[in-house]
Amino acid sequence: MADDKNQNQLNIELSEEIADGIYSNLAIITHSNSEFVFDFIKVMPGMPKARVKSRILMTPQHAKRLMQALKDNIIKFEAAHGSIKVDNGPVLPMNFGGPPAQA
Repeated sequence: MADDKNQNQLNIELSEEIADGIYSNLAIITHSNSEFVFDFIKVMPGMPKARVKSRILMTPQHAKRLMQALKDNIIKFEAAHGSIKVDNGPVLPMNFGGPPAQA
Protein backbone atom coordinates (compact mmCIF):
# COMPACT_ATOMS: atom_id res chain seq x y z
CA MET A 1 0.00 0.00 0.00
CA ALA A 2 2.85 2.42 0.80
CA ASP A 3 4.38 1.73 -2.63
CA ASP A 4 1.10 2.79 -4.31
CA LYS A 5 1.11 6.03 -2.33
CA ASN A 6 4.70 6.85 -3.36
CA GLN A 7 3.89 6.19 -7.03
CA ASN A 8 1.13 8.83 -6.94
CA GLN A 9 3.38 11.58 -5.52
CA LEU A 10 4.71 14.33 -7.75
CA ASN A 11 8.07 15.92 -7.07
CA ILE A 12 7.74 19.64 -7.90
CA GLU A 13 10.85 21.82 -8.14
CA LEU A 14 10.76 25.58 -7.58
CA SER A 15 13.77 27.58 -8.78
CA GLU A 16 14.89 30.67 -6.85
CA GLU A 17 13.98 32.91 -9.80
CA ILE A 18 10.41 31.59 -9.98
CA ALA A 19 10.06 31.50 -6.17
CA ASP A 20 10.41 35.30 -6.07
CA GLY A 21 7.14 35.56 -7.95
CA ILE A 22 5.81 38.32 -10.18
CA TYR A 23 3.42 40.95 -8.81
CA SER A 24 0.22 41.48 -10.79
CA ASN A 25 -2.68 43.82 -10.11
CA LEU A 26 -4.56 43.14 -13.33
CA ALA A 27 -5.44 39.89 -15.08
CA ILE A 28 -7.00 39.58 -18.51
CA ILE A 29 -8.55 36.23 -19.40
CA THR A 30 -9.43 35.16 -22.93
CA HIS A 31 -10.35 31.79 -24.37
CA SER A 32 -10.83 29.77 -27.52
CA ASN A 33 -12.63 26.47 -27.90
CA SER A 34 -9.50 24.60 -26.76
CA GLU A 35 -7.63 26.82 -24.29
CA PHE A 36 -7.79 29.62 -21.75
CA VAL A 37 -5.17 32.38 -21.79
CA PHE A 38 -4.37 34.25 -18.56
CA ASP A 39 -2.32 37.44 -18.99
CA PHE A 40 -1.00 38.90 -15.74
CA ILE A 41 -0.11 42.61 -15.82
CA LYS A 42 1.38 45.12 -13.40
CA VAL A 43 -0.27 48.54 -13.86
CA MET A 44 1.61 51.46 -12.31
CA PRO A 45 -0.13 54.65 -11.13
CA GLY A 46 -0.21 57.43 -13.71
CA MET A 47 1.42 55.32 -16.40
CA PRO A 48 -0.55 55.11 -19.67
CA LYS A 49 1.10 51.83 -20.70
CA ALA A 50 1.49 48.45 -19.00
CA ARG A 51 3.23 45.26 -20.06
CA VAL A 52 2.14 41.65 -19.66
CA LYS A 53 4.46 40.15 -17.05
CA SER A 54 3.35 36.54 -17.40
CA ARG A 55 1.08 34.51 -19.67
CA ILE A 56 -0.36 31.15 -18.64
CA LEU A 57 -2.23 28.88 -21.05
CA MET A 58 -4.35 25.93 -19.96
CA THR A 59 -7.09 23.62 -21.10
CA PRO A 60 -10.71 24.43 -20.21
CA GLN A 61 -10.66 21.50 -17.76
CA HIS A 62 -7.61 22.85 -15.94
CA ALA A 63 -9.08 26.36 -15.95
CA LYS A 64 -12.19 25.04 -14.22
CA ARG A 65 -10.06 23.17 -11.65
CA LEU A 66 -8.14 26.41 -11.03
CA MET A 67 -11.41 28.29 -10.52
CA GLN A 68 -12.60 25.68 -8.01
CA ALA A 69 -9.26 25.70 -6.15
CA LEU A 70 -9.27 29.53 -6.02
CA LYS A 71 -12.85 29.56 -4.73
CA ASP A 72 -11.94 27.02 -2.02
CA ASN A 73 -8.91 29.07 -0.96
CA ILE A 74 -10.90 32.32 -0.85
CA ILE A 75 -13.51 30.65 1.39
CA LYS A 76 -10.73 29.46 3.75
CA PHE A 77 -9.04 32.90 3.70
CA GLU A 78 -12.28 34.71 4.53
CA ALA A 79 -13.05 32.23 7.31
CA ALA A 80 -9.70 33.09 8.90
CA HIS A 81 -9.40 36.81 8.07
CA GLY A 82 -12.88 38.14 7.31
CA SER A 83 -14.62 39.11 4.11
CA ILE A 84 -12.56 40.45 1.22
CA LYS A 85 -13.95 43.82 0.15
CA VAL A 86 -14.18 44.34 -3.61
CA ASP A 87 -14.78 47.74 -5.19
CA ASN A 88 -17.29 47.24 -8.00
CA GLY A 89 -16.24 50.45 -9.73
CA PRO A 90 -14.58 50.60 -13.15
CA VAL A 91 -11.40 48.56 -13.51
CA LEU A 92 -9.72 50.81 -16.10
CA PRO A 93 -8.29 53.37 -16.14
CA MET A 94 -6.49 52.63 -12.91
CA ASN A 95 -4.74 55.64 -11.37
CA PHE A 96 -4.83 54.56 -7.69
CA GLY A 97 -6.24 57.96 -6.74
CA GLY A 98 -2.91 59.75 -7.06
CA PRO A 99 -1.69 62.46 -9.43
CA PRO A 100 -0.31 61.48 -12.83
CA ALA A 101 3.41 60.69 -12.93
CA GLN A 102 5.81 63.37 -14.15
CA ALA A 103 9.38 63.03 -15.31
